[in-house]
Amino acid sequence: MKPLLFFILFSCSIYGQSEYPQDYFRHPLDIPLVLSGTFAELRSSHFHGGLDIKTQRKQGLKVYTAAEGYVSRIKISHFGYGKAIYITHPNGYTTVYGHLKKLSDRFEEYIKQCQYDKESYEVEVFPHSEELLVAANEVIAFSGNTGSSGGPHLHFEIRDNQERPINPLLFGMKVKDSKQPYVSAVFAYPKDENASINGKNERTQLRLIPQKSGDYTVEKITAYGDIGFGVTSYDKQDLAPNNNGVSNIQTIFNGNKSIEVDFKRFSFEETKHIKRYVDYNYYKTKKSKIQKLFIEQNNPLSLYKDVHDNGYVSVEDSTATVYKIRIRDYHNNETWVTVPIEGKPLVVKKDSLIDESNKTLIYSDQSTTLTSGLITVNFYENTLYDDEFVDFEVNSDTLFLHEDKIPLQKNFYINYDLTKYKSEHQDKIFISKLYGYYKRPNYIKTTRKGNVLSARSKTFGTFALAMDTISPTIKPINFQDKKWLSKYRYLKVKIEDDLSGISKYRATVNGQWILMEYDYKTKTLIHDFNDNIVKNTKNELKIIVTDNVGNSSTFEATFYRK
Repeated sequence: MKPLLFFILFSCSIYGQSEYPQDYFRHPLDIPLVLSGTFAELRSSHFHGGLDIKTQRKQGLKVYTAAEGYVSRIKISHFGYGKAIYITHPNGYTTVYGHLKKLSDRFEEYIKQCQYDKESYEVEVFPHSEELLVAANEVIAFSGNTGSSGGPHLHFEIRDNQERPINPLLFGMKVKDSKQPYVSAVFAYPKDENASINGKNERTQLRLIPQKSGDYTVEKITAYGDIGFGVTSYDKQDLAPNNNGVSNIQTIFNGNKSIEVDFKRFSFEETKHIKRYVDYNYYKTKKSKIQKLFIEQNNPLSLYKDVHDNGYVSVEDSTATVYKIRIRDYHNNETWVTVPIEGKPLVVKKDSLIDESNKTLIYSDQSTTLTSGLITVNFYENTLYDDEFVDFEVNSDTLFLHEDKIPLQKNFYINYDLTKYKSEHQDKIFISKLYGYYKRPNYIKTTRKGNVLSARSKTFGTFALAMDTISPTIKPINFQDKKWLSKYRYLKVKIEDDLSGISKYRATVNGQWILMEYDYKTKTLIHDFNDNIVKNTKNELKIIVTDNVGNSSTFEATFYRK
């Protein structure tokens, strides 16, 4: 049974939904609202900006505008949201619909005209407020799996007039959820060298003891000094097995609130700082996200409320104290974690000290340039969150720049001098990041100025020069040269590049540009004959595909239609 004191203390903090209109927006699909992703859910490099709504593993479900308004933006891209439409409403909010298979007929006609005008599949347009009006309950699109989607679903957002995403459930949309959040791990962190947990001056995982109520206690710990805590927690809903994000976390030390993390709204500018919110080192090594319930320097997140001493608690000698964590989902299902603490000033040094004699110190508030041989790396001010000792080693054309265990705020810049390479080879060289057991090179965007190649990265790792002299491949999927295609609606071609990757492509029929949608997941180009561009009986198809270092391949074929 939960203490009445805590119920009274926090009953007033239940979301005040009255500040958001409750009956204005409808659910954008006509099936039950079941989520595969919740608002502000922790992703690898950002907080999730909306709801991921399940579409029953199907594509092509009708997508309705959440309310009347006008189309203020349409963006078609290979990655990200894929095909996305943005609708601005009279009340000032904007709704976003992403990963669409296609738009409704009038919007599809509009955007295809833009694509043909610009001769590009990827376009972004901003219609004026009177150009594309939409009514309430109008079908504006059909659900799909375009862009960086891991499976068919609809990504749905509500943004305010400052383009800040807000949890759509605050507007009265209903999800069936009667389950408590669950906790898989709790950790304690010493703030500095004067603090200890169970006799150690290092991050310490605490032993969880599940209770019949669904809450947890932790085996009593001994601690001393300023201590922070972290938790790994998830929420599950009634109709989906997904591990979703929670909505609110509060901590209490001896009856007083220490910190609150409220996932109600954030800005896109700050979402990259998820690397500061989670324990990045632990995530990169263990593939699990610990949410740090304390605030370190250079953490600009706006998610925090009622912060006392940056969320740290001070444990004194010979004291008996209690730390509590209250975790809630949006529907106020809650789970408590209780941590009993005995104050005991015992500090044992870490088992092994890190040898920093061969490392390079990079200050977070200063610019730093590292040079070895023909390689230069530039760190500008505030690239790192903290001052860090990093590994920096160059072996021939390979740059070893620490492991990807330290979070970065901004990109650093790598420069290679190509003077020693023959001029005829320089155009085919790019900077790659090496991944996996076999250290396979992966292209990162590379620019060249004179004899210097440059690239940027927001993660540490191993980098090397790679050379790509092989052109992309182009293979027809559903047709052959000099065949009739009268019964086909689509023309399909597979394009691949084995090293630097596809940069661009261009397709024409009888010399006229045709729209071919590119699905990078299946490596397929698709032309829809319903575009009514192909009108001749005999048609000459030409496709040119170019990789990221300029190698090109040309495919030509003749086909017939009537």
